[in-house]
Amino acid sequence: MVVHDISPTLGTEAPDYAGDPPFRRSEVASLAEGAPCNLSLVSMSCHAGAHLDAPAHFIPGGRSLDSYPASAFILPALVATINHPEEIRVEELQRIEPAPGMALLFKTRNSVRGLMTGRTFTRDWVCLSREAAQWCVERQLTMVGIDALSIDRFHDSSHPAHYALLGAGILVLEGLNLKGVEPTLYTLICLPLRLDGAEASPVRAVLTDYRQE
Repeated sequence: MVVHDISPTLGTEAPDYAGDPPFRRSEVASLAEGAPCNLSLVSMSCHAGAHLDAPAHFIPGGRSLDSYPASAFILPALVATINHPEEIRVEELQRIEPAPGMALLFKTRNSVRGLMTGRTFTRDWVCLSREAAQWCVERQLTMVGIDALSIDRFHDSSHPAHYALLGAGILVLEGLNLKGVEPTLYTLICLPLRLDGAEASPVRAVLTDYRQE
């Protein structure tokens, strides 16, 4: 079985989103210093690296991630290559046919540029347009993912893609590294931490061979 690990490494690869608490790991105890074990302390935003956004991120009264069953994070996923250099547009989506209930992951030039593996935060990435987000809603997808820290443009304070997707109950998977991943159908596994009431959580996202049940 082929497994594609599409999660950047926190601390060495994934950049910190501008204004968010940075990822930090410090040693609380160390074997090298005579402690009986190694023990680390981690501090980070719930939106660090590869992570899932739940409706509670933007929608008043929206569901938090811990309210979903674990099975919600294991599902068929279609990886689609996007060629437009600035945004994902409806015109380019007409050639793909994702089935209702699956995940749709957008592989853009963000992965080619290494935006999720270079540790440096970049403010210009390929985002999901408002119209393309609505297209995803109309196809009744369960999850939409992208190879950038946000599915919206950095300078767009209206967050149209977040509101469209999360408002329709579609989970948003951000911060992926899809370099080297072929555009086809997979099984996606992206289990979040079970954090009480959290609007988001880091995930270890992987793609495996698609197996129809």
